Amino acid sequence: MAIVEKSFNQGDIIFKEGDEGKSFYQLLKGKVAVYADYGKDDPFRLAVLEKGEFFGEMAIIEESPRSATIIAMSPVKVREIPDNELYSFLKKEPEQIINLMKHIAGRITSMTNDYMDSKALLKELKEAEASKKKSLFSKIKKHIDTYQSNKNKIEAPEPEPQYESLEALKSDTSGNTETFTRGKIFFKSGDVGKSLYILKKGTVAFYSDYHKKDEVKKAEINALAVFGEMSLIDEQNRVFDAVAESDETTVEVIYREDIESIMEHYPEKIDLIFRHLSFTLRSITVDFLKICKEITENYGN
Repeated sequence: MAIVEKSFNQGDIIFKEGDEGKSFYQLLKGKVAVYADYGKDDPFRLAVLEKGEFFGEMAIIEESPRSATIIAMSPVKVREIPDNELYSFLKKEPEQIINLMKHIAGRITSMTNDYMDSKALLKELKEAEASKKKSLFSKIKKHIDTYQSNKNKIEAPEPEPQYESLEALKSDTSGNTETFTRGKIFFKSGDVGKSLYILKKGTVAFYSDYHKKDEVKKAEINALAVFGEMSLIDEQNRVFDAVAESDETTVEVIYREDIESIMEHYPEKIDLIFRHLSFTLRSITVDFLKICKEITENYGN
């Protein structure tokens, strides 16, 4: 298959939830709506996408069925990129690498915000009197609708992808590879994010208030893994302190200006970054839906 442009009329279904994913799309004109449970009694609109945005990429990156239905909200023109053309497309148009990463990172940020809001709502519901719970109905209903439209998707994603084709990256010495001792701080909370890291050996932990009275370890990762990518992609400040937890912790440091060259010469590294972003989005989505489930089952009546 080759990259082609396609047009759709308002109301056309571009693809359905559960379909096999063999291509993804970039929206060139018009708007599309993203639905869960489309065609059933209570379809739920998850998002509206506009010109320049991508959709359908998760099925390609993860080689999984479509997770939603896409409907044209107006006359629409798209560029359809087959799965076997993904990396040739990115090599020909390297500026799209960051655009696609930004798209997925934006979904992660949005889902993380929804997750934090749902945690706050659940806490408020648990602490509220019966009269107060009634006043929270509109917020509760949103989470009930979200859960009902996604309840079959609440299952933990596969462990963070470490595919055989990518294992060679652990011993790869190309690029800006550095080795650090235990206690080395890669970056601190509040730092401007100028690079991401591929962890090739050792362990890295993420802290709030590292080496302070209120220090808390938030998470820990082992090779092969990616970290620091959100700040690089969205040009945000770092959220946590990243610290080497073992001697001989080896990382490759990737700067934004390196991305196009890496795509040309080492596309497997870009593959790893995309797979990591996809896994992160799936994980936070599952966590969000679990809280929606608890809100629905305990406060939905």
